[in-house]
This record gives sequence, structure tokens and C-alpha cells, in this order.
Amino acid sequence: MAKVGDVDGLPSRAMDSGLETVDGGDQESNGSVRLKKELGLMNGVAIIVGVIVGSGIFVSPHYVLKFAGSKGMALIVWVLSGILSMIGALCYAELGTMIPKSGGDYAYIGEAFGNLPAFLYLWGALFILVPTGNAITALTFAEYILKPLWPECHPPTAAISLIAAIITCFLTVINCYNVKWVTRVQDSFTAAKILALLITFFASLWYLFSGHTENLQNMMEGTTTKPGSIASAFFTGLFSYSGWNFLNFVTEELKDPYKNLPRAIRISMPVVTLVYALANVAYFAVLTNDEVLVSEVLAVTFSEKILGKVAWIMPLFVAMCTVGSLNGAIYASSRLFFVGARNGHLPLAISLIDIRRLTPVPSLIFMCVVTLTLLISTDIESLMLIVSAVEAMFTLCSVAGLLWMRHTLPQKMRPIRVNLILPIVFLITCTFLVIFCFFENPIKVGIGIAFIALGVPIYLIFIQWSNKPKWLQSACNSFNITCSKMFLCIPEDSKEL
Repeated sequence: MAKVGDVDGLPSRAMDSGLETVDGGDQESNGSVRLKKELGLMNGVAIIVGVIVGSGIFVSPHYVLKFAGSKGMALIVWVLSGILSMIGALCYAELGTMIPKSGGDYAYIGEAFGNLPAFLYLWGALFILVPTGNAITALTFAEYILKPLWPECHPPTAAISLIAAIITCFLTVINCYNVKWVTRVQDSFTAAKILALLITFFASLWYLFSGHTENLQNMMEGTTTKPGSIASAFFTGLFSYSGWNFLNFVTEELKDPYKNLPRAIRISMPVVTLVYALANVAYFAVLTNDEVLVSEVLAVTFSEKILGKVAWIMPLFVAMCTVGSLNGAIYASSRLFFVGARNGHLPLAISLIDIRRLTPVPSLIFMCVVTLTLLISTDIESLMLIVSAVEAMFTLCSVAGLLWMRHTLPQKMRPIRVNLILPIVFLITCTFLVIFCFFENPIKVGIGIAFIALGVPIYLIFIQWSNKPKWLQSACNSFNITCSKMFLCIPEDSKEL
């Protein structure tokens, strides 16, 4: 793996293959090619809400209730998870305006602690956080789309995997083609998914006002007191809030990020927390504990019980939610790998930009391929715990970096400066959650930790080692140039010839 500057001749050789910049594109005065700043405030809100509200709210209630033990405790977990995510998002608002670079945690951890911790985050995001989350969302979409065709049994695994692969590839193509198309899809599906969840809530109100209040009685009965179980409940709940930091991945494409980044966070997080709380109240009002615990497609079970002949509408709504979430995740996370490759922590080919559409096509395609390899997995509970635990550990590093940089870089401009209590509360809470969850699920959390540790020798061999054999350097250069010619892409800031 080499840095952009280490590969001699790529821009010119790429140009010799027919590459050219687009007149009127987002270029500097010297003709360099860069990603466009096309995201406004509402686009930012749509990305955050759109990414967060996806498969989690239709999958996690089952697991949160399982670990919490009672509906009352489950609701408390959902609200507190939203508040904790809000605190984290506000901390990230300071980080994102202090370090206005795309890449999110990768940029912040690197700025605070150096290259190795930043690479470990990139390594974990590349093979655990992003593709696993995308795979869960795509599989949820496929399962809900196919459920009406197999109402009495579980849809075939092969069919679910195939549909999940198709939607992943389709959204990747849209992301490769045009950023404006991505934002239009995101805006439309974000509005649709909020409407869908509000319909769920109002349908449950009608059910309650009809005299069916039995499912909301004795809400705290069966509440667990084990710290490990409560921590696991929080992690499955926090999985549904995953994505609150995704706008930080695309800061360089956000118009006026100093204003729009914190504003988007302040608007979107309360909306998501309220919608999630209302959705869970709706589920718990209509369904018994046993129905919630045994249902693999909770929204379908809910709709069949309350919506009657129009129950088919709920799988459609869930599909819309998951498509919007997957679309936003593909868009935002591809920029993470783009920035990592631009900094020399991934192959240069992943940092190339399409000269016509000004989108990171190789990064998008690479991420699509990794996601497709994970679509065969079916143990969603284990995947959620691993993803949430690993994400919590890196979020801890980012927020710790915020405190560290306040000490080491006091002179650095901070357009947003959160109260010191917020990052401290976030650090303490997440630390206890990780510790308790590890003791409750040592194998699952240990797998995530072990995989992150594997990134250390990878870094030392492929990044730190400067005297690589010539044949390896030549192979890397050939791969990068082949990708440049194949996708008509060049490195960022390449000049017109």
C-alpha cells in the first residue's frame, strides 16, 4: 500500500488513457479534480436520519426486550440510548468543526493519537463496522420484501441473500453515478420512513383507545438486574442509533460545515429518539412479550394483528426505511475508505475519483464487494453485539481524543465547544457498557477485539515497512493504474494536461 505521492506517473498515464476533467466541475482554479460540495443543511439531516432509521428499529426491539426482561426497562433503554447518542453526536460536532475533514473517527483518531490507532479504526470499519451494518440492513430489506410471499414460514435463505445483493449493487450504482441522485433518494426515503413509523404509532393509539390496554400493564415485571444483560440491551439499542456520526464522514462535501454540521445533529437526533420511543410504545401496546420475543419480522407481526387487509403496507414501509438507510450508509462510508486510501492506509486505487461524475467510484465498488461477501451470515444478534461493541470502543477513542486535544492543542479553532461534562459522561458510560458486555458475552466481544488487534501486524507490514520488495511495489502500481484506466478515475487534485 502506497501513498498517492509514491506512485509516479499515475495522473499523466491515466490521462493518456482518455481521462479528462469536466468543464464546470468542482475544481480549483488550477484545474484540479475534487469532490463537490453539494450537501446542504436538510441534506445533512436526511443523511443522519436516513442512515439511523433503517433495519435497527425493526430488528432490535426483539433483542432489547430479551436482554432487558421487561417492556418498561426496554423503553428506558431506548430513550437512554438516544440521549447517549445525542451526547456523542454533540461531541462529534466539536470534532467535526475543529477538524473539518471527511473520514469521521478516522480523521479525529489520527489527529489525536497518530497513524496506527487511525489505521486500526479504518481496519475495523473496513471489515466489521460498515459492511456488517450494510449487510444487516440489506438482509432486513430482503426478508421483509419476501415475507408476504411466504406468510407461513421463513423465506428461503438463498432468495434473501439474492435480493439483498441486488439492492446493494443497485444503490452502489446510483452512488457511483451522481451525488444529486443520492441526495434525492435519501431525502425522499427519509420523509417516507418517518411517515411510516408515525402511522405505526397512530395505529397503536387507535388500538389502545379501543380498550386494548392489557399489554401495557405491569410494564416493569420481569426486569433484569444483571449489569451484563443491561449492557447487552444497550448495545442492541445503540445499534439502531448507529449512523449518528456518518455526516462527519462527508464533511468536505458539506456546504458551510461549521454551521450545518452541528445544526443537522441538533435537528436529527431528537427526531430519531422521539420516533424510536413512539415506535416501541406502538409495538409494546399491540404485541405481548412472547409475540415480540418470537417474531423474526416484528413489523409484519404488528401489521397482521392491527391492520388487517392492509397489512401488506408494512413490509413496503420497512423496505423503504431500509433502502434509505442503506443508501445513506453506502454514500457516507465510501468517503471514509476514500480518505483512508488518500492518506496511504489503503491501496491508492480506492482514492481515485471519476473524472466525469466526480464520485469515488473505486471506493464504492470495493465496499460493495466486501458487503456482498457478508450476506451469507444469519446470526444477526451476534453481529449486532460485535458491531456495537467495536463501534463503542472506537467512539471512546474519538471522544478521548477530543479531551486530549483540548489539552495538547488549546489554541486550535473550535467553532463549537461542548461543555466538558458531556464527553466525560459519554466516556464513563461507554466504558462501563463495554466492560459489562464483555463479561456477559466474552466470546462475541472478544472476536471483535481480536480482529482489531490483527490490524497491528497488517499496519507494520504494509504501511510501516518502507523497504518493500520491488516486485510488490510494481504489482501495487500496476493494480492502481489498471483501476484508473478501467474506471476512468484519477487521484484527487490531479491537474489537467
